Order: sequence, then C-alpha cells, then structure tokens
Amino acid sequence: MENLKLIVEREMREYAGEGLNGYTYFTKSDNQTIMSIVFVGQIDEQQFTTTSMMVRVVADRIIIEDDKTNKPLIDALLQAGVPRDQIVLAYAGEKTEETA
Repeated sequence: MENLKLIVEREMREYAGEGLNGYTYFTKSDNQTIMSIVFVGQIDEQQFTTTSMMVRVVADRIIIEDDKTNKPLIDALLQAGVPRDQIVLAYAGEKTEETA
C-alpha cells in the first residue's frame, strides 16, 4: 500500500482553498507526521483563525485528533483504500497505543 503519510497529505490537500469569507490552508510538520487544515477568515471586519482538522501518522496508524469539517476525512481515507483498523478517531474517543 502507498505510504500512509502520502495518502493523508493527498486527501487533506483537497480541503484547502478558498472558502466562505476566507481561505483554508494545509500545513504539515517538518517530519510529515502531523498535518492540519487551518482556516483564516473574516466576519464583520474581524479576522479569525481556527483549526478544522488535525491528524497524526504514528507507525502504521492514522490518528485523526480533530475533524470539524462537513466531509469527514475518514470517508476519504476509506475510499483511498486505507483499512478502517489503521484509522483512529481520537476526537470520537477511540484509543490507540502510542508508538515511539
């Protein structure tokens, strides 16, 4: 199977772009194990930012820490062929053993 980091990045990049009253940006850590979608917007002359998604790739697991989107990342990952047992929905209370 394709590298999990590459799959996560490809699927998350689909969330980036121009949105209602602002832009969403894809970001990732230097070691490519933490990725996020950040929204920067403006309402009534007031600028704000929020993180709408945060994902970690640990060993052979994709840990979705947060997903506030209307199109859940898990659906895109499953469609991309990632087995459900490799996806952890931490925001929904699913647990995983941490790997160093």
